Amino acid sequence: MTILSYILQHTNLPEKGVTNTLKLLQEDCTIPFISRYRKEMTGNLDEVQIGDIAKYKAAFEEVQKRKETILKAIHEQDALTPELKQRIEAASTLVQLEDLYLPYKKQRTTRAAIAKKKGLEPLAKVIFNQREENVDFVAQKYLNGEVASIEDALQGARDIIAEWVNENEFVRKKIRSLYSRRATVMAKVVKSKKDDEDAQKYQQYFDWNEPLNKAPSHRLLAMLRAVNEGYVKLKVDVEKDDALDLIDDVIIRTEVESSTNQVFMAIEDAYKRLLQPAISNEALKEAKERADEAAIKVFSSNLRQLLLAAPLGEKRILALDPGYKSGCKVVCLDENGDLKHNENIYPHPPQRETAMAIKKIRSLVNAYDIETIAIGNGTASRETEAFIKRIAFDRDLQVFIVNESGASVYSASKIARAEFPTYDVTVRGAVSIGRRLSDPLAELVKIDPKSIGVGQYQHDVDQSKLKSELDTVVMSCVNTVGVNVNTASAPLLSYVSGIGTSLAENIVKYRTEHNGIKSRKELLKVPRLGAKAFEQSAAFLRIALPEHPLDNSAVHPERYKLVEKMAKDKKVSVTELVGNKELIKSLNLKQYCTDEVGMLTLEDIASELEKPGLDPRKKAKVFEFDKNIKTINDVRAGMKVPGIVNNITNFGCFVDIGIKESGLVHISKLANEFISDVNSVVQLHQHVMVTVTEVDISRKRIQLSMID
Repeated sequence: MTILSYILQHTNLPEKGVTNTLKLLQEDCTIPFISRYRKEMTGNLDEVQIGDIAKYKAAFEEVQKRKETILKAIHEQDALTPELKQRIEAASTLVQLEDLYLPYKKQRTTRAAIAKKKGLEPLAKVIFNQREENVDFVAQKYLNGEVASIEDALQGARDIIAEWVNENEFVRKKIRSLYSRRATVMAKVVKSKKDDEDAQKYQQYFDWNEPLNKAPSHRLLAMLRAVNEGYVKLKVDVEKDDALDLIDDVIIRTEVESSTNQVFMAIEDAYKRLLQPAISNEALKEAKERADEAAIKVFSSNLRQLLLAAPLGEKRILALDPGYKSGCKVVCLDENGDLKHNENIYPHPPQRETAMAIKKIRSLVNAYDIETIAIGNGTASRETEAFIKRIAFDRDLQVFIVNESGASVYSASKIARAEFPTYDVTVRGAVSIGRRLSDPLAELVKIDPKSIGVGQYQHDVDQSKLKSELDTVVMSCVNTVGVNVNTASAPLLSYVSGIGTSLAENIVKYRTEHNGIKSRKELLKVPRLGAKAFEQSAAFLRIALPEHPLDNSAVHPERYKLVEKMAKDKKVSVTELVGNKELIKSLNLKQYCTDEVGMLTLEDIASELEKPGLDPRKKAKVFEFDKNIKTINDVRAGMKVPGIVNNITNFGCFVDIGIKESGLVHISKLANEFISDVNSVVQLHQHVMVTVTEVDISRKRIQLSMID
């Protein structure tokens, strides 16, 4: 099997597109670069399709690497026959490979190995042949100092046969299929932990069972978390008789009672002692992998929406990190997000220095020409919002409530310490709140995505797969938007196609030393930024007020000459062509088609010329919560209240209604019709109206509905 046939087997993608994408990946091209600037080669494959090719490429390479290890191991045992070698080379999955390798795997001392040492393998072969009518008579021949009785001999023979049954590729395949179709997952409470207070959140699983293939991702992960915390025991099983019948169909070949009775006993032992535990664990592992995949998909979708949330843009912002006893930390940021001032105010109890706080805020707004106010949505957020809105300013100021999840993680991070070495965590946290309003993407890339507060069971899924997927999402978002090379932080630059951490730091150092980067061409002067990195990154890096008008667009430098020809044909300069919609629409793009540049690329260029460097994100909008709701005690069933979707899961979405506790809109309460995908109805940060259906103050839970 070749890598091409392997990928085509797992996808419905065109062969030419897959072949060319593999070539580009082999040349160290990134997914954003390939999808945007190599459309003719791929046949216009999008990032998801190219990502799938990359994923299956890695999976194929893992299988090939395992094949080499297995072939070498069996060869060293002088057991590699031409037929076995052919079967191993033809295997397309790790499961198939491990089944073929199982009889040759070096294991700890087993019951079968002990029986073989006692010389009982020939007896096992006679019995397994299922033609001997008097196995007791044959067994007598194997009595010796280590085998005291006929039953000892037969038991040893059965141990060997049980191992053969367990290692039978076709038996394992049938049992594996049975588990995939009919396995049940059963949860039982650990009796000694039944009354523990922390165990009550898993009460649903104290006595639970359902088909394993029907268990939704969030429920299986919840059960596994309960297992890991010691409150529940989990078992995956099928009907024993169904399994034994399948094994009998493969193994039993005759009706010679004396032999087959022994084989039947060996089969039952093989299933109970060897097959059932192994295949059960394998089935649970595969179900966990599917649950992980579903949870990671939800997390990725949420993260993408969060990173591409509407930015306010370059505004002078006064940001507040609210609090009671310790006061509210106030920072003033200029339009570039640079910190200009910080101090504390105490508008709330116990100090309640309201008049002084009002005076300070007014003074700061005037002194730093503030255009917008951002308030974190943590403790005392609503009270701080009410306090700010009571102040009579001499200008119109929009007030935004900003989700501050992860701000404390950022404020204590190495990145924050490097940015603000002389300020404490409270200042850094407030700065993060203000910058999030200005540009969520630029600020959130500094935080571990798991700390941002979206998704479900992110700490329970495969962490390496989660990190890989989330890194891919962040890279996709950063390159979709584009980055100002002269203002972007090193963490943001590191996600640009072809850059990475080391080059990002070199770019920041170079622009500092040279008072900024004036053109894309100048990027080649950055230490260690060579031709390949330039090819992959240049079009995603923008130069504000550039020397060359295309340096602030998504047009790749390799196509500048083409655009210059277009401008020349229209008898204008490139500067005059950019943004001139009528002139651009009058271009006959077909006349610029070549073997290398097709209509797909030309249409992208024309679109970019019309609106160069256009930010694909929407603009931030002010939102107001219900002023009468300050705590969960103010919430009543039947209320209709405004809210913001702040998390999406497979079973519904959570809505921030302006208090500490978010309410849940179950998937069944999203619309009047059946919904299979929550994202088809709501998006992260969407402004919604919800009806309160239930309030459980003791458990701090609020149930909501979006059904009109």
